[in-house]
Amino acid sequence: MSKKLSGIAAPISTPFDNGEIAYDRLRSNVQKYSETALAGFFALGSNGESMFLTESEKLKVLEVVLQEKADHQIVMAGAGYESTRQTISFSNQVAEMGANFVSILTPSYFKKRLTDKAMIGYYTEVADAVPIPVIAYNAPGFTGMTLTPKVVEVISCHPNVIGLKDTSKGNMSTYLSVAGNDFDILSGTVSTLFESMLLGAKGGVVSLANAFPAPCCELYEACKAVDLDKARRLHYMLIKLNKSVSGSFGVAGVKYAAEVAGYHGGDPRKPLLPITEQGRQSIRKAIEAAGLLKG
Repeated sequence: MSKKLSGIAAPISTPFDNGEIAYDRLRSNVQKYSETALAGFFALGSNGESMFLTESEKLKVLEVVLQEKADHQIVMAGAGYESTRQTISFSNQVAEMGANFVSILTPSYFKKRLTDKAMIGYYTEVADAVPIPVIAYNAPGFTGMTLTPKVVEVISCHPNVIGLKDTSKGNMSTYLSVAGNDFDILSGTVSTLFESMLLGAKGGVVSLANAFPAPCCELYEACKAVDLDKARRLHYMLIKLNKSVSGSFGVAGVKYAAEVAGYHGGDPRKPLLPITEQGRQSIRKAIEAAGLLKG
């Protein structure tokens, strides 16, 4: 398994049926994704509602993804907990199951005490104890924590911290400028994929790929080939659609867009609320405007 990150990965959602995980629907989704140009999957992330899953549910979800993915597709497993000990324990479990990478969200509960020294210690100890490569996950929109350039600079030199997924605003250029040579950075949203790749990012983990993997992968390929006209056209189409889906309705919106595109979506798990009929109409209209509505 290559330790390099590149391409588009889908942060796949978890289908529920009356609040219970519908593993058959998840299996069907991954089988369909396995026939696309997706480089792989981010399982057990925020779009997968991982924070609402028990540990045994997480492991079952990961098992399905690993069973149904295509041979060339990689799997990043969300394995971050608030404590270093729990993160190491769960990371070792998913590594044993066959995940290629662990994605470790920044701890955040005691954010006033999570200094640069604490964060460097966290990622260093996890990376030392886990047999598969570690990807740091910077998501201040969820955690209220932003990795400082100093932390990224230091952890990027660890041989087992091989990259960063970044969903922050305005930090990509700084992170790329301070990171070590063998450190790959992925954009955490399709809205910043174009400019991030022009700056040197290697791809993205983008929620819109749950519904529309093809145009997301086309944007990646256009950026890689420096076909700026095509990339610009796809960027503006996808950024507008993304604002109407994830930007307006979050996880429920992503799931409904996936449903419109022929995948299993469904409602999120409570306390998240299902999308309203007005929201559904809004998303369908946005998909139609983007020229992606089937039939």
